[in-house]
Amino acid sequence: MGLPKFFKRALTAGLALAMAVTAIGCGGGESKDTFINIATGGTAGTYYPIGGAIAEVLNKDAQGINASAQSTGASVANINMLKDKQVDMAIVQNDIAYYAVNGMEMFENKVENLRGIASLYPETCQFVTLEESGIKNIADLKGKRVAVGAAGSGVEGNVRQILKAYGLTYDDIDEQFLSFAEGASALKDGTVDVACLTAGYPTASVQDVASQKKIRLISLDNEKVESLVKEYPFYTKTSIPAGTYQGFDEAVQTVSVMAILVTTDKMTDEIGYSITKAIFGGLDRISAAHSAAKAISKDKALDGMDFIKMNGGSEKFFKE
Repeated sequence: MGLPKFFKRALTAGLALAMAVTAIGCGGGESKDTFINIATGGTAGTYYPIGGAIAEVLNKDAQGINASAQSTGASVANINMLKDKQVDMAIVQNDIAYYAVNGMEMFENKVENLRGIASLYPETCQFVTLEESGIKNIADLKGKRVAVGAAGSGVEGNVRQILKAYGLTYDDIDEQFLSFAEGASALKDGTVDVACLTAGYPTASVQDVASQKKIRLISLDNEKVESLVKEYPFYTKTSIPAGTYQGFDEAVQTVSVMAILVTTDKMTDEIGYSITKAIFGGLDRISAAHSAAKAISKDKALDGMDFIKMNGGSEKFFKE
């Protein structure tokens, strides 16, 4: 016995709907099917606004990618999150990536799944004090209260290395493990004498202090800069121009590391290519998020990356 006509019509409609849903599920109607979570840094630093701008560019220009940026504890935390598959990409200091790849410093074991996407911009080691402190040289830090960065952070590693160049250790100072924002606040409150940070300049937290107090950036002696660059291959000599911060009109000699964008071996070459192409096609929008990003360029995108294996897609893009 045949089915009534209305049952046949209902069955036909149901089959058509199922076929349509199946087509969409197979990719016929989806454009945002790869989620990329980008680990950045604290909201007072440079990574957070730049990472957010990168996510916006990827969402607009990289077909099939849905990106978001999250605030984190920065470089060391970011590499651990990548290793543990909690995020897909991260901005990190190249010195911290170097330690991770080689199993040094805060990494007891080598992190073997890291892959490079691109080198972004220089991050400058800045020692900030108040003019009234009378501190003018790193040697003057002996016996002083110094915010050295969060415990185990990239900043803290830089501070230890710079102190060592001057023959100093934590035994010679009153070290306080404070983040960018905490160190800046402590400097304003008078609970520390010096706050240290490694970030693209001008840095928001330092600008905040300079808007309320007369500050001084401590310059490194030329011979100390040369010894740091020689001992640690990730450092470069840097001069912070006079007038970078309100009320301080002296050029400052120091060292920088590079902020680099990294991922893991789980990212396909195809996705890596799409991400890299979108980023370098959207540099005008990324640089609008923070002045440090104005230093990002394709010509310098492999600087400080020679120790890390690149994502195949990113490598392809830079060879074009």
